Amino acid sequence: MDTAGFTTLLNRPGPYATVLADVSQDSENAAHAKELRVRAVCEELSAQGAPPEVVAQVSERLGTNLHQPAPLAHVVVATPEGVAYDEVAVAEVPNQVATWDALPDLGTWIAARDASMPFVLVMVDHTGGEISLWDSGMPRPTSTTTVEGDELEHVHKVQDNVGWAAFRMQQTTDNVWRHNADKVAEEVTRLIRDHGHELVLVGGDPASVGRLRDDLADLPVEVVELASGQRAADGGDEAREDAIRSALLDRVVRRRTALVRRLEEAWGRGDRAATGVRDVADAFVTGRVETLLIDPDALAGRTLDPADHPGLSFGEAPVDGPVEAGEALIAAAVLTDAEVCVLPASLLGDAPVAALLRWS
Repeated sequence: MDTAGFTTLLNRPGPYATVLADVSQDSENAAHAKELRVRAVCEELSAQGAPPEVVAQVSERLGTNLHQPAPLAHVVVATPEGVAYDEVAVAEVPNQVATWDALPDLGTWIAARDASMPFVLVMVDHTGGEISLWDSGMPRPTSTTTVEGDELEHVHKVQDNVGWAAFRMQQTTDNVWRHNADKVAEEVTRLIRDHGHELVLVGGDPASVGRLRDDLADLPVEVVELASGQRAADGGDEAREDAIRSALLDRVVRRRTALVRRLEEAWGRGDRAATGVRDVADAFVTGRVETLLIDPDALAGRTLDPADHPGLSFGEAPVDGPVEAGEALIAAAVLTDAEVCVLPASLLGDAPVAALLRWS
């Protein structure tokens, strides 16, 4: 997970209230159930010493009626200066989080979001296309653009052996359809260049999809043709949604497999990898960590004393004495522009944390 979105968090001196709550409303008594869950995490914050004004701000944010489909996770990070981070995602929350500590407690949120990814969804046919920018962990697209193609008047079904006029009509039809696919490709190209997406999922009319794939072939993106899906006015194609989920899951599995392979190769060479809390913390001191690999459950309860790692920085947060290792390492990743990815400890040499390094 890219940690750029957390950068401004550590510009505050803290302490930090971090809450991750299940705000789903998918049952008859959903509103009451959500109210009880929000009350529980806020009471936990108060029990840990969070000031009433901080608890009130968190409660207000969590109480917002989002009108979005379940499952829905809501994370809020606040300090005495106000709310510093507020985000919602489509994710299960097996265990709610409520902490008042020197550093933000983001491990569980990162675990929930690590399987998500940005992508472009393109549904194209002879008349044009619809292009949506998505984050797979969010309930709605961040933007949607409709490309209206050129219209072809008086298009007739062409029978075999009906003469030159029919041939010309068919040729004109094909040219317009190709032009419309090209217009969609131009808009997709612009969006990719503006937003940096690396995955494009394409569905719709097979001929238009093929033309679109040809047009995008030279871009530095992965283009995946959906196994099912047509451009539908009602947007209710369950088969298409299943195809999207399958394509995204395949991408997540391949990404994690590649991370494990890189880690194993680094271990084999004896360089460019750090394993365990102490070694990873030392690597952060020298700014060498490219990707932090964590198992949040295995890290729970482990501590890190900054005094043992001179030079380890946590931004504006004044950290005195031992802190939660997960909180400390994630904060270090944010401040050094390292990515954070979640893998089980069994793939990390049975350690709760490892890191891929920028240099030996």
